[in-house]
Amino acid sequence: MQAPAFCQAPRARPHCARFASATPRCLRAAHSTFSCGTDALHLSKRSRRSNIKCRAAKRLDVQAVIPQLQGDATEQTPPDLPSYLFKERIVYLGMSLVPAVTELILAELLYLQYDNPSRPVYMYINSAGVTKGGEKLGYESEAFAIYDTMKYIKPSVRTLCVGTAFGESAMLLAAGEKGQRGSLPSASIMLRQPMQRFTQMQASDIDIYRNEIRKTKNEIVRLLGEHTDHEPEEIEKTISRPKYFDPYEAVKYGIIDRVLEPDEIDIKKVIRQ
Repeated sequence: MQAPAFCQAPRARPHCARFASATPRCLRAAHSTFSCGTDALHLSKRSRRSNIKCRAAKRLDVQAVIPQLQGDATEQTPPDLPSYLFKERIVYLGMSLVPAVTELILAELLYLQYDNPSRPVYMYINSAGVTKGGEKLGYESEAFAIYDTMKYIKPSVRTLCVGTAFGESAMLLAAGEKGQRGSLPSASIMLRQPMQRFTQMQASDIDIYRNEIRKTKNEIVRLLGEHTDHEPEEIEKTISRPKYFDPYEAVKYGIIDRVLEPDEIDIKKVIRQ
């Protein structure tokens, strides 16, 4: 007995049959396309990782300091100006002496020694030294750390005052290579004693800090006397109160060796180059 029409399975239409026979091939094509896309995704990830590693390696090279210019001006990273100076072996001390600044200066000096121990290092100074509002005693020792590193490295360190050199910064200015210490005509140089305020301390702690700051003062006096060819007694008399020098007075006192005048032939040659 034949089943009713509504119970019989519908006959496959010709276009449905063609679609059914073609479906596995489409699935295989789609699967292969998906697999290729996945492989391409993995490859692109690997290539991106390798590109990142290459870019990181380039950043470690001091020569690669110029950023890549991609996109418009709003998408570009600002230039790293200290790196431009560092590329020319110029160490710029342009802030007060605090641990973060000292750490950067020491790292630059040590790197430049291993980069080329025979070429000189140029230190440009525009610093007020240790500020009066230091949070703890010992910021004066930041200048001693830079001084010791200047004397430790093999390249000679040539110093130039480009603005202000006060206190411990003036000591670093005088510590440059003899005959290669200079200043711009409008710079200001000042010698003074180390400063520290003592507040909310018990008497025994104040005595400890006083003894320590006396040692710091004696060390500054000794180093200034060594680099300016003055007796320690004369240095102590000079720094009993803050003593300001213009560049020409600093030459006479022995802090620097010359003032870089714009009219000098050597300076004009540098500007033309």
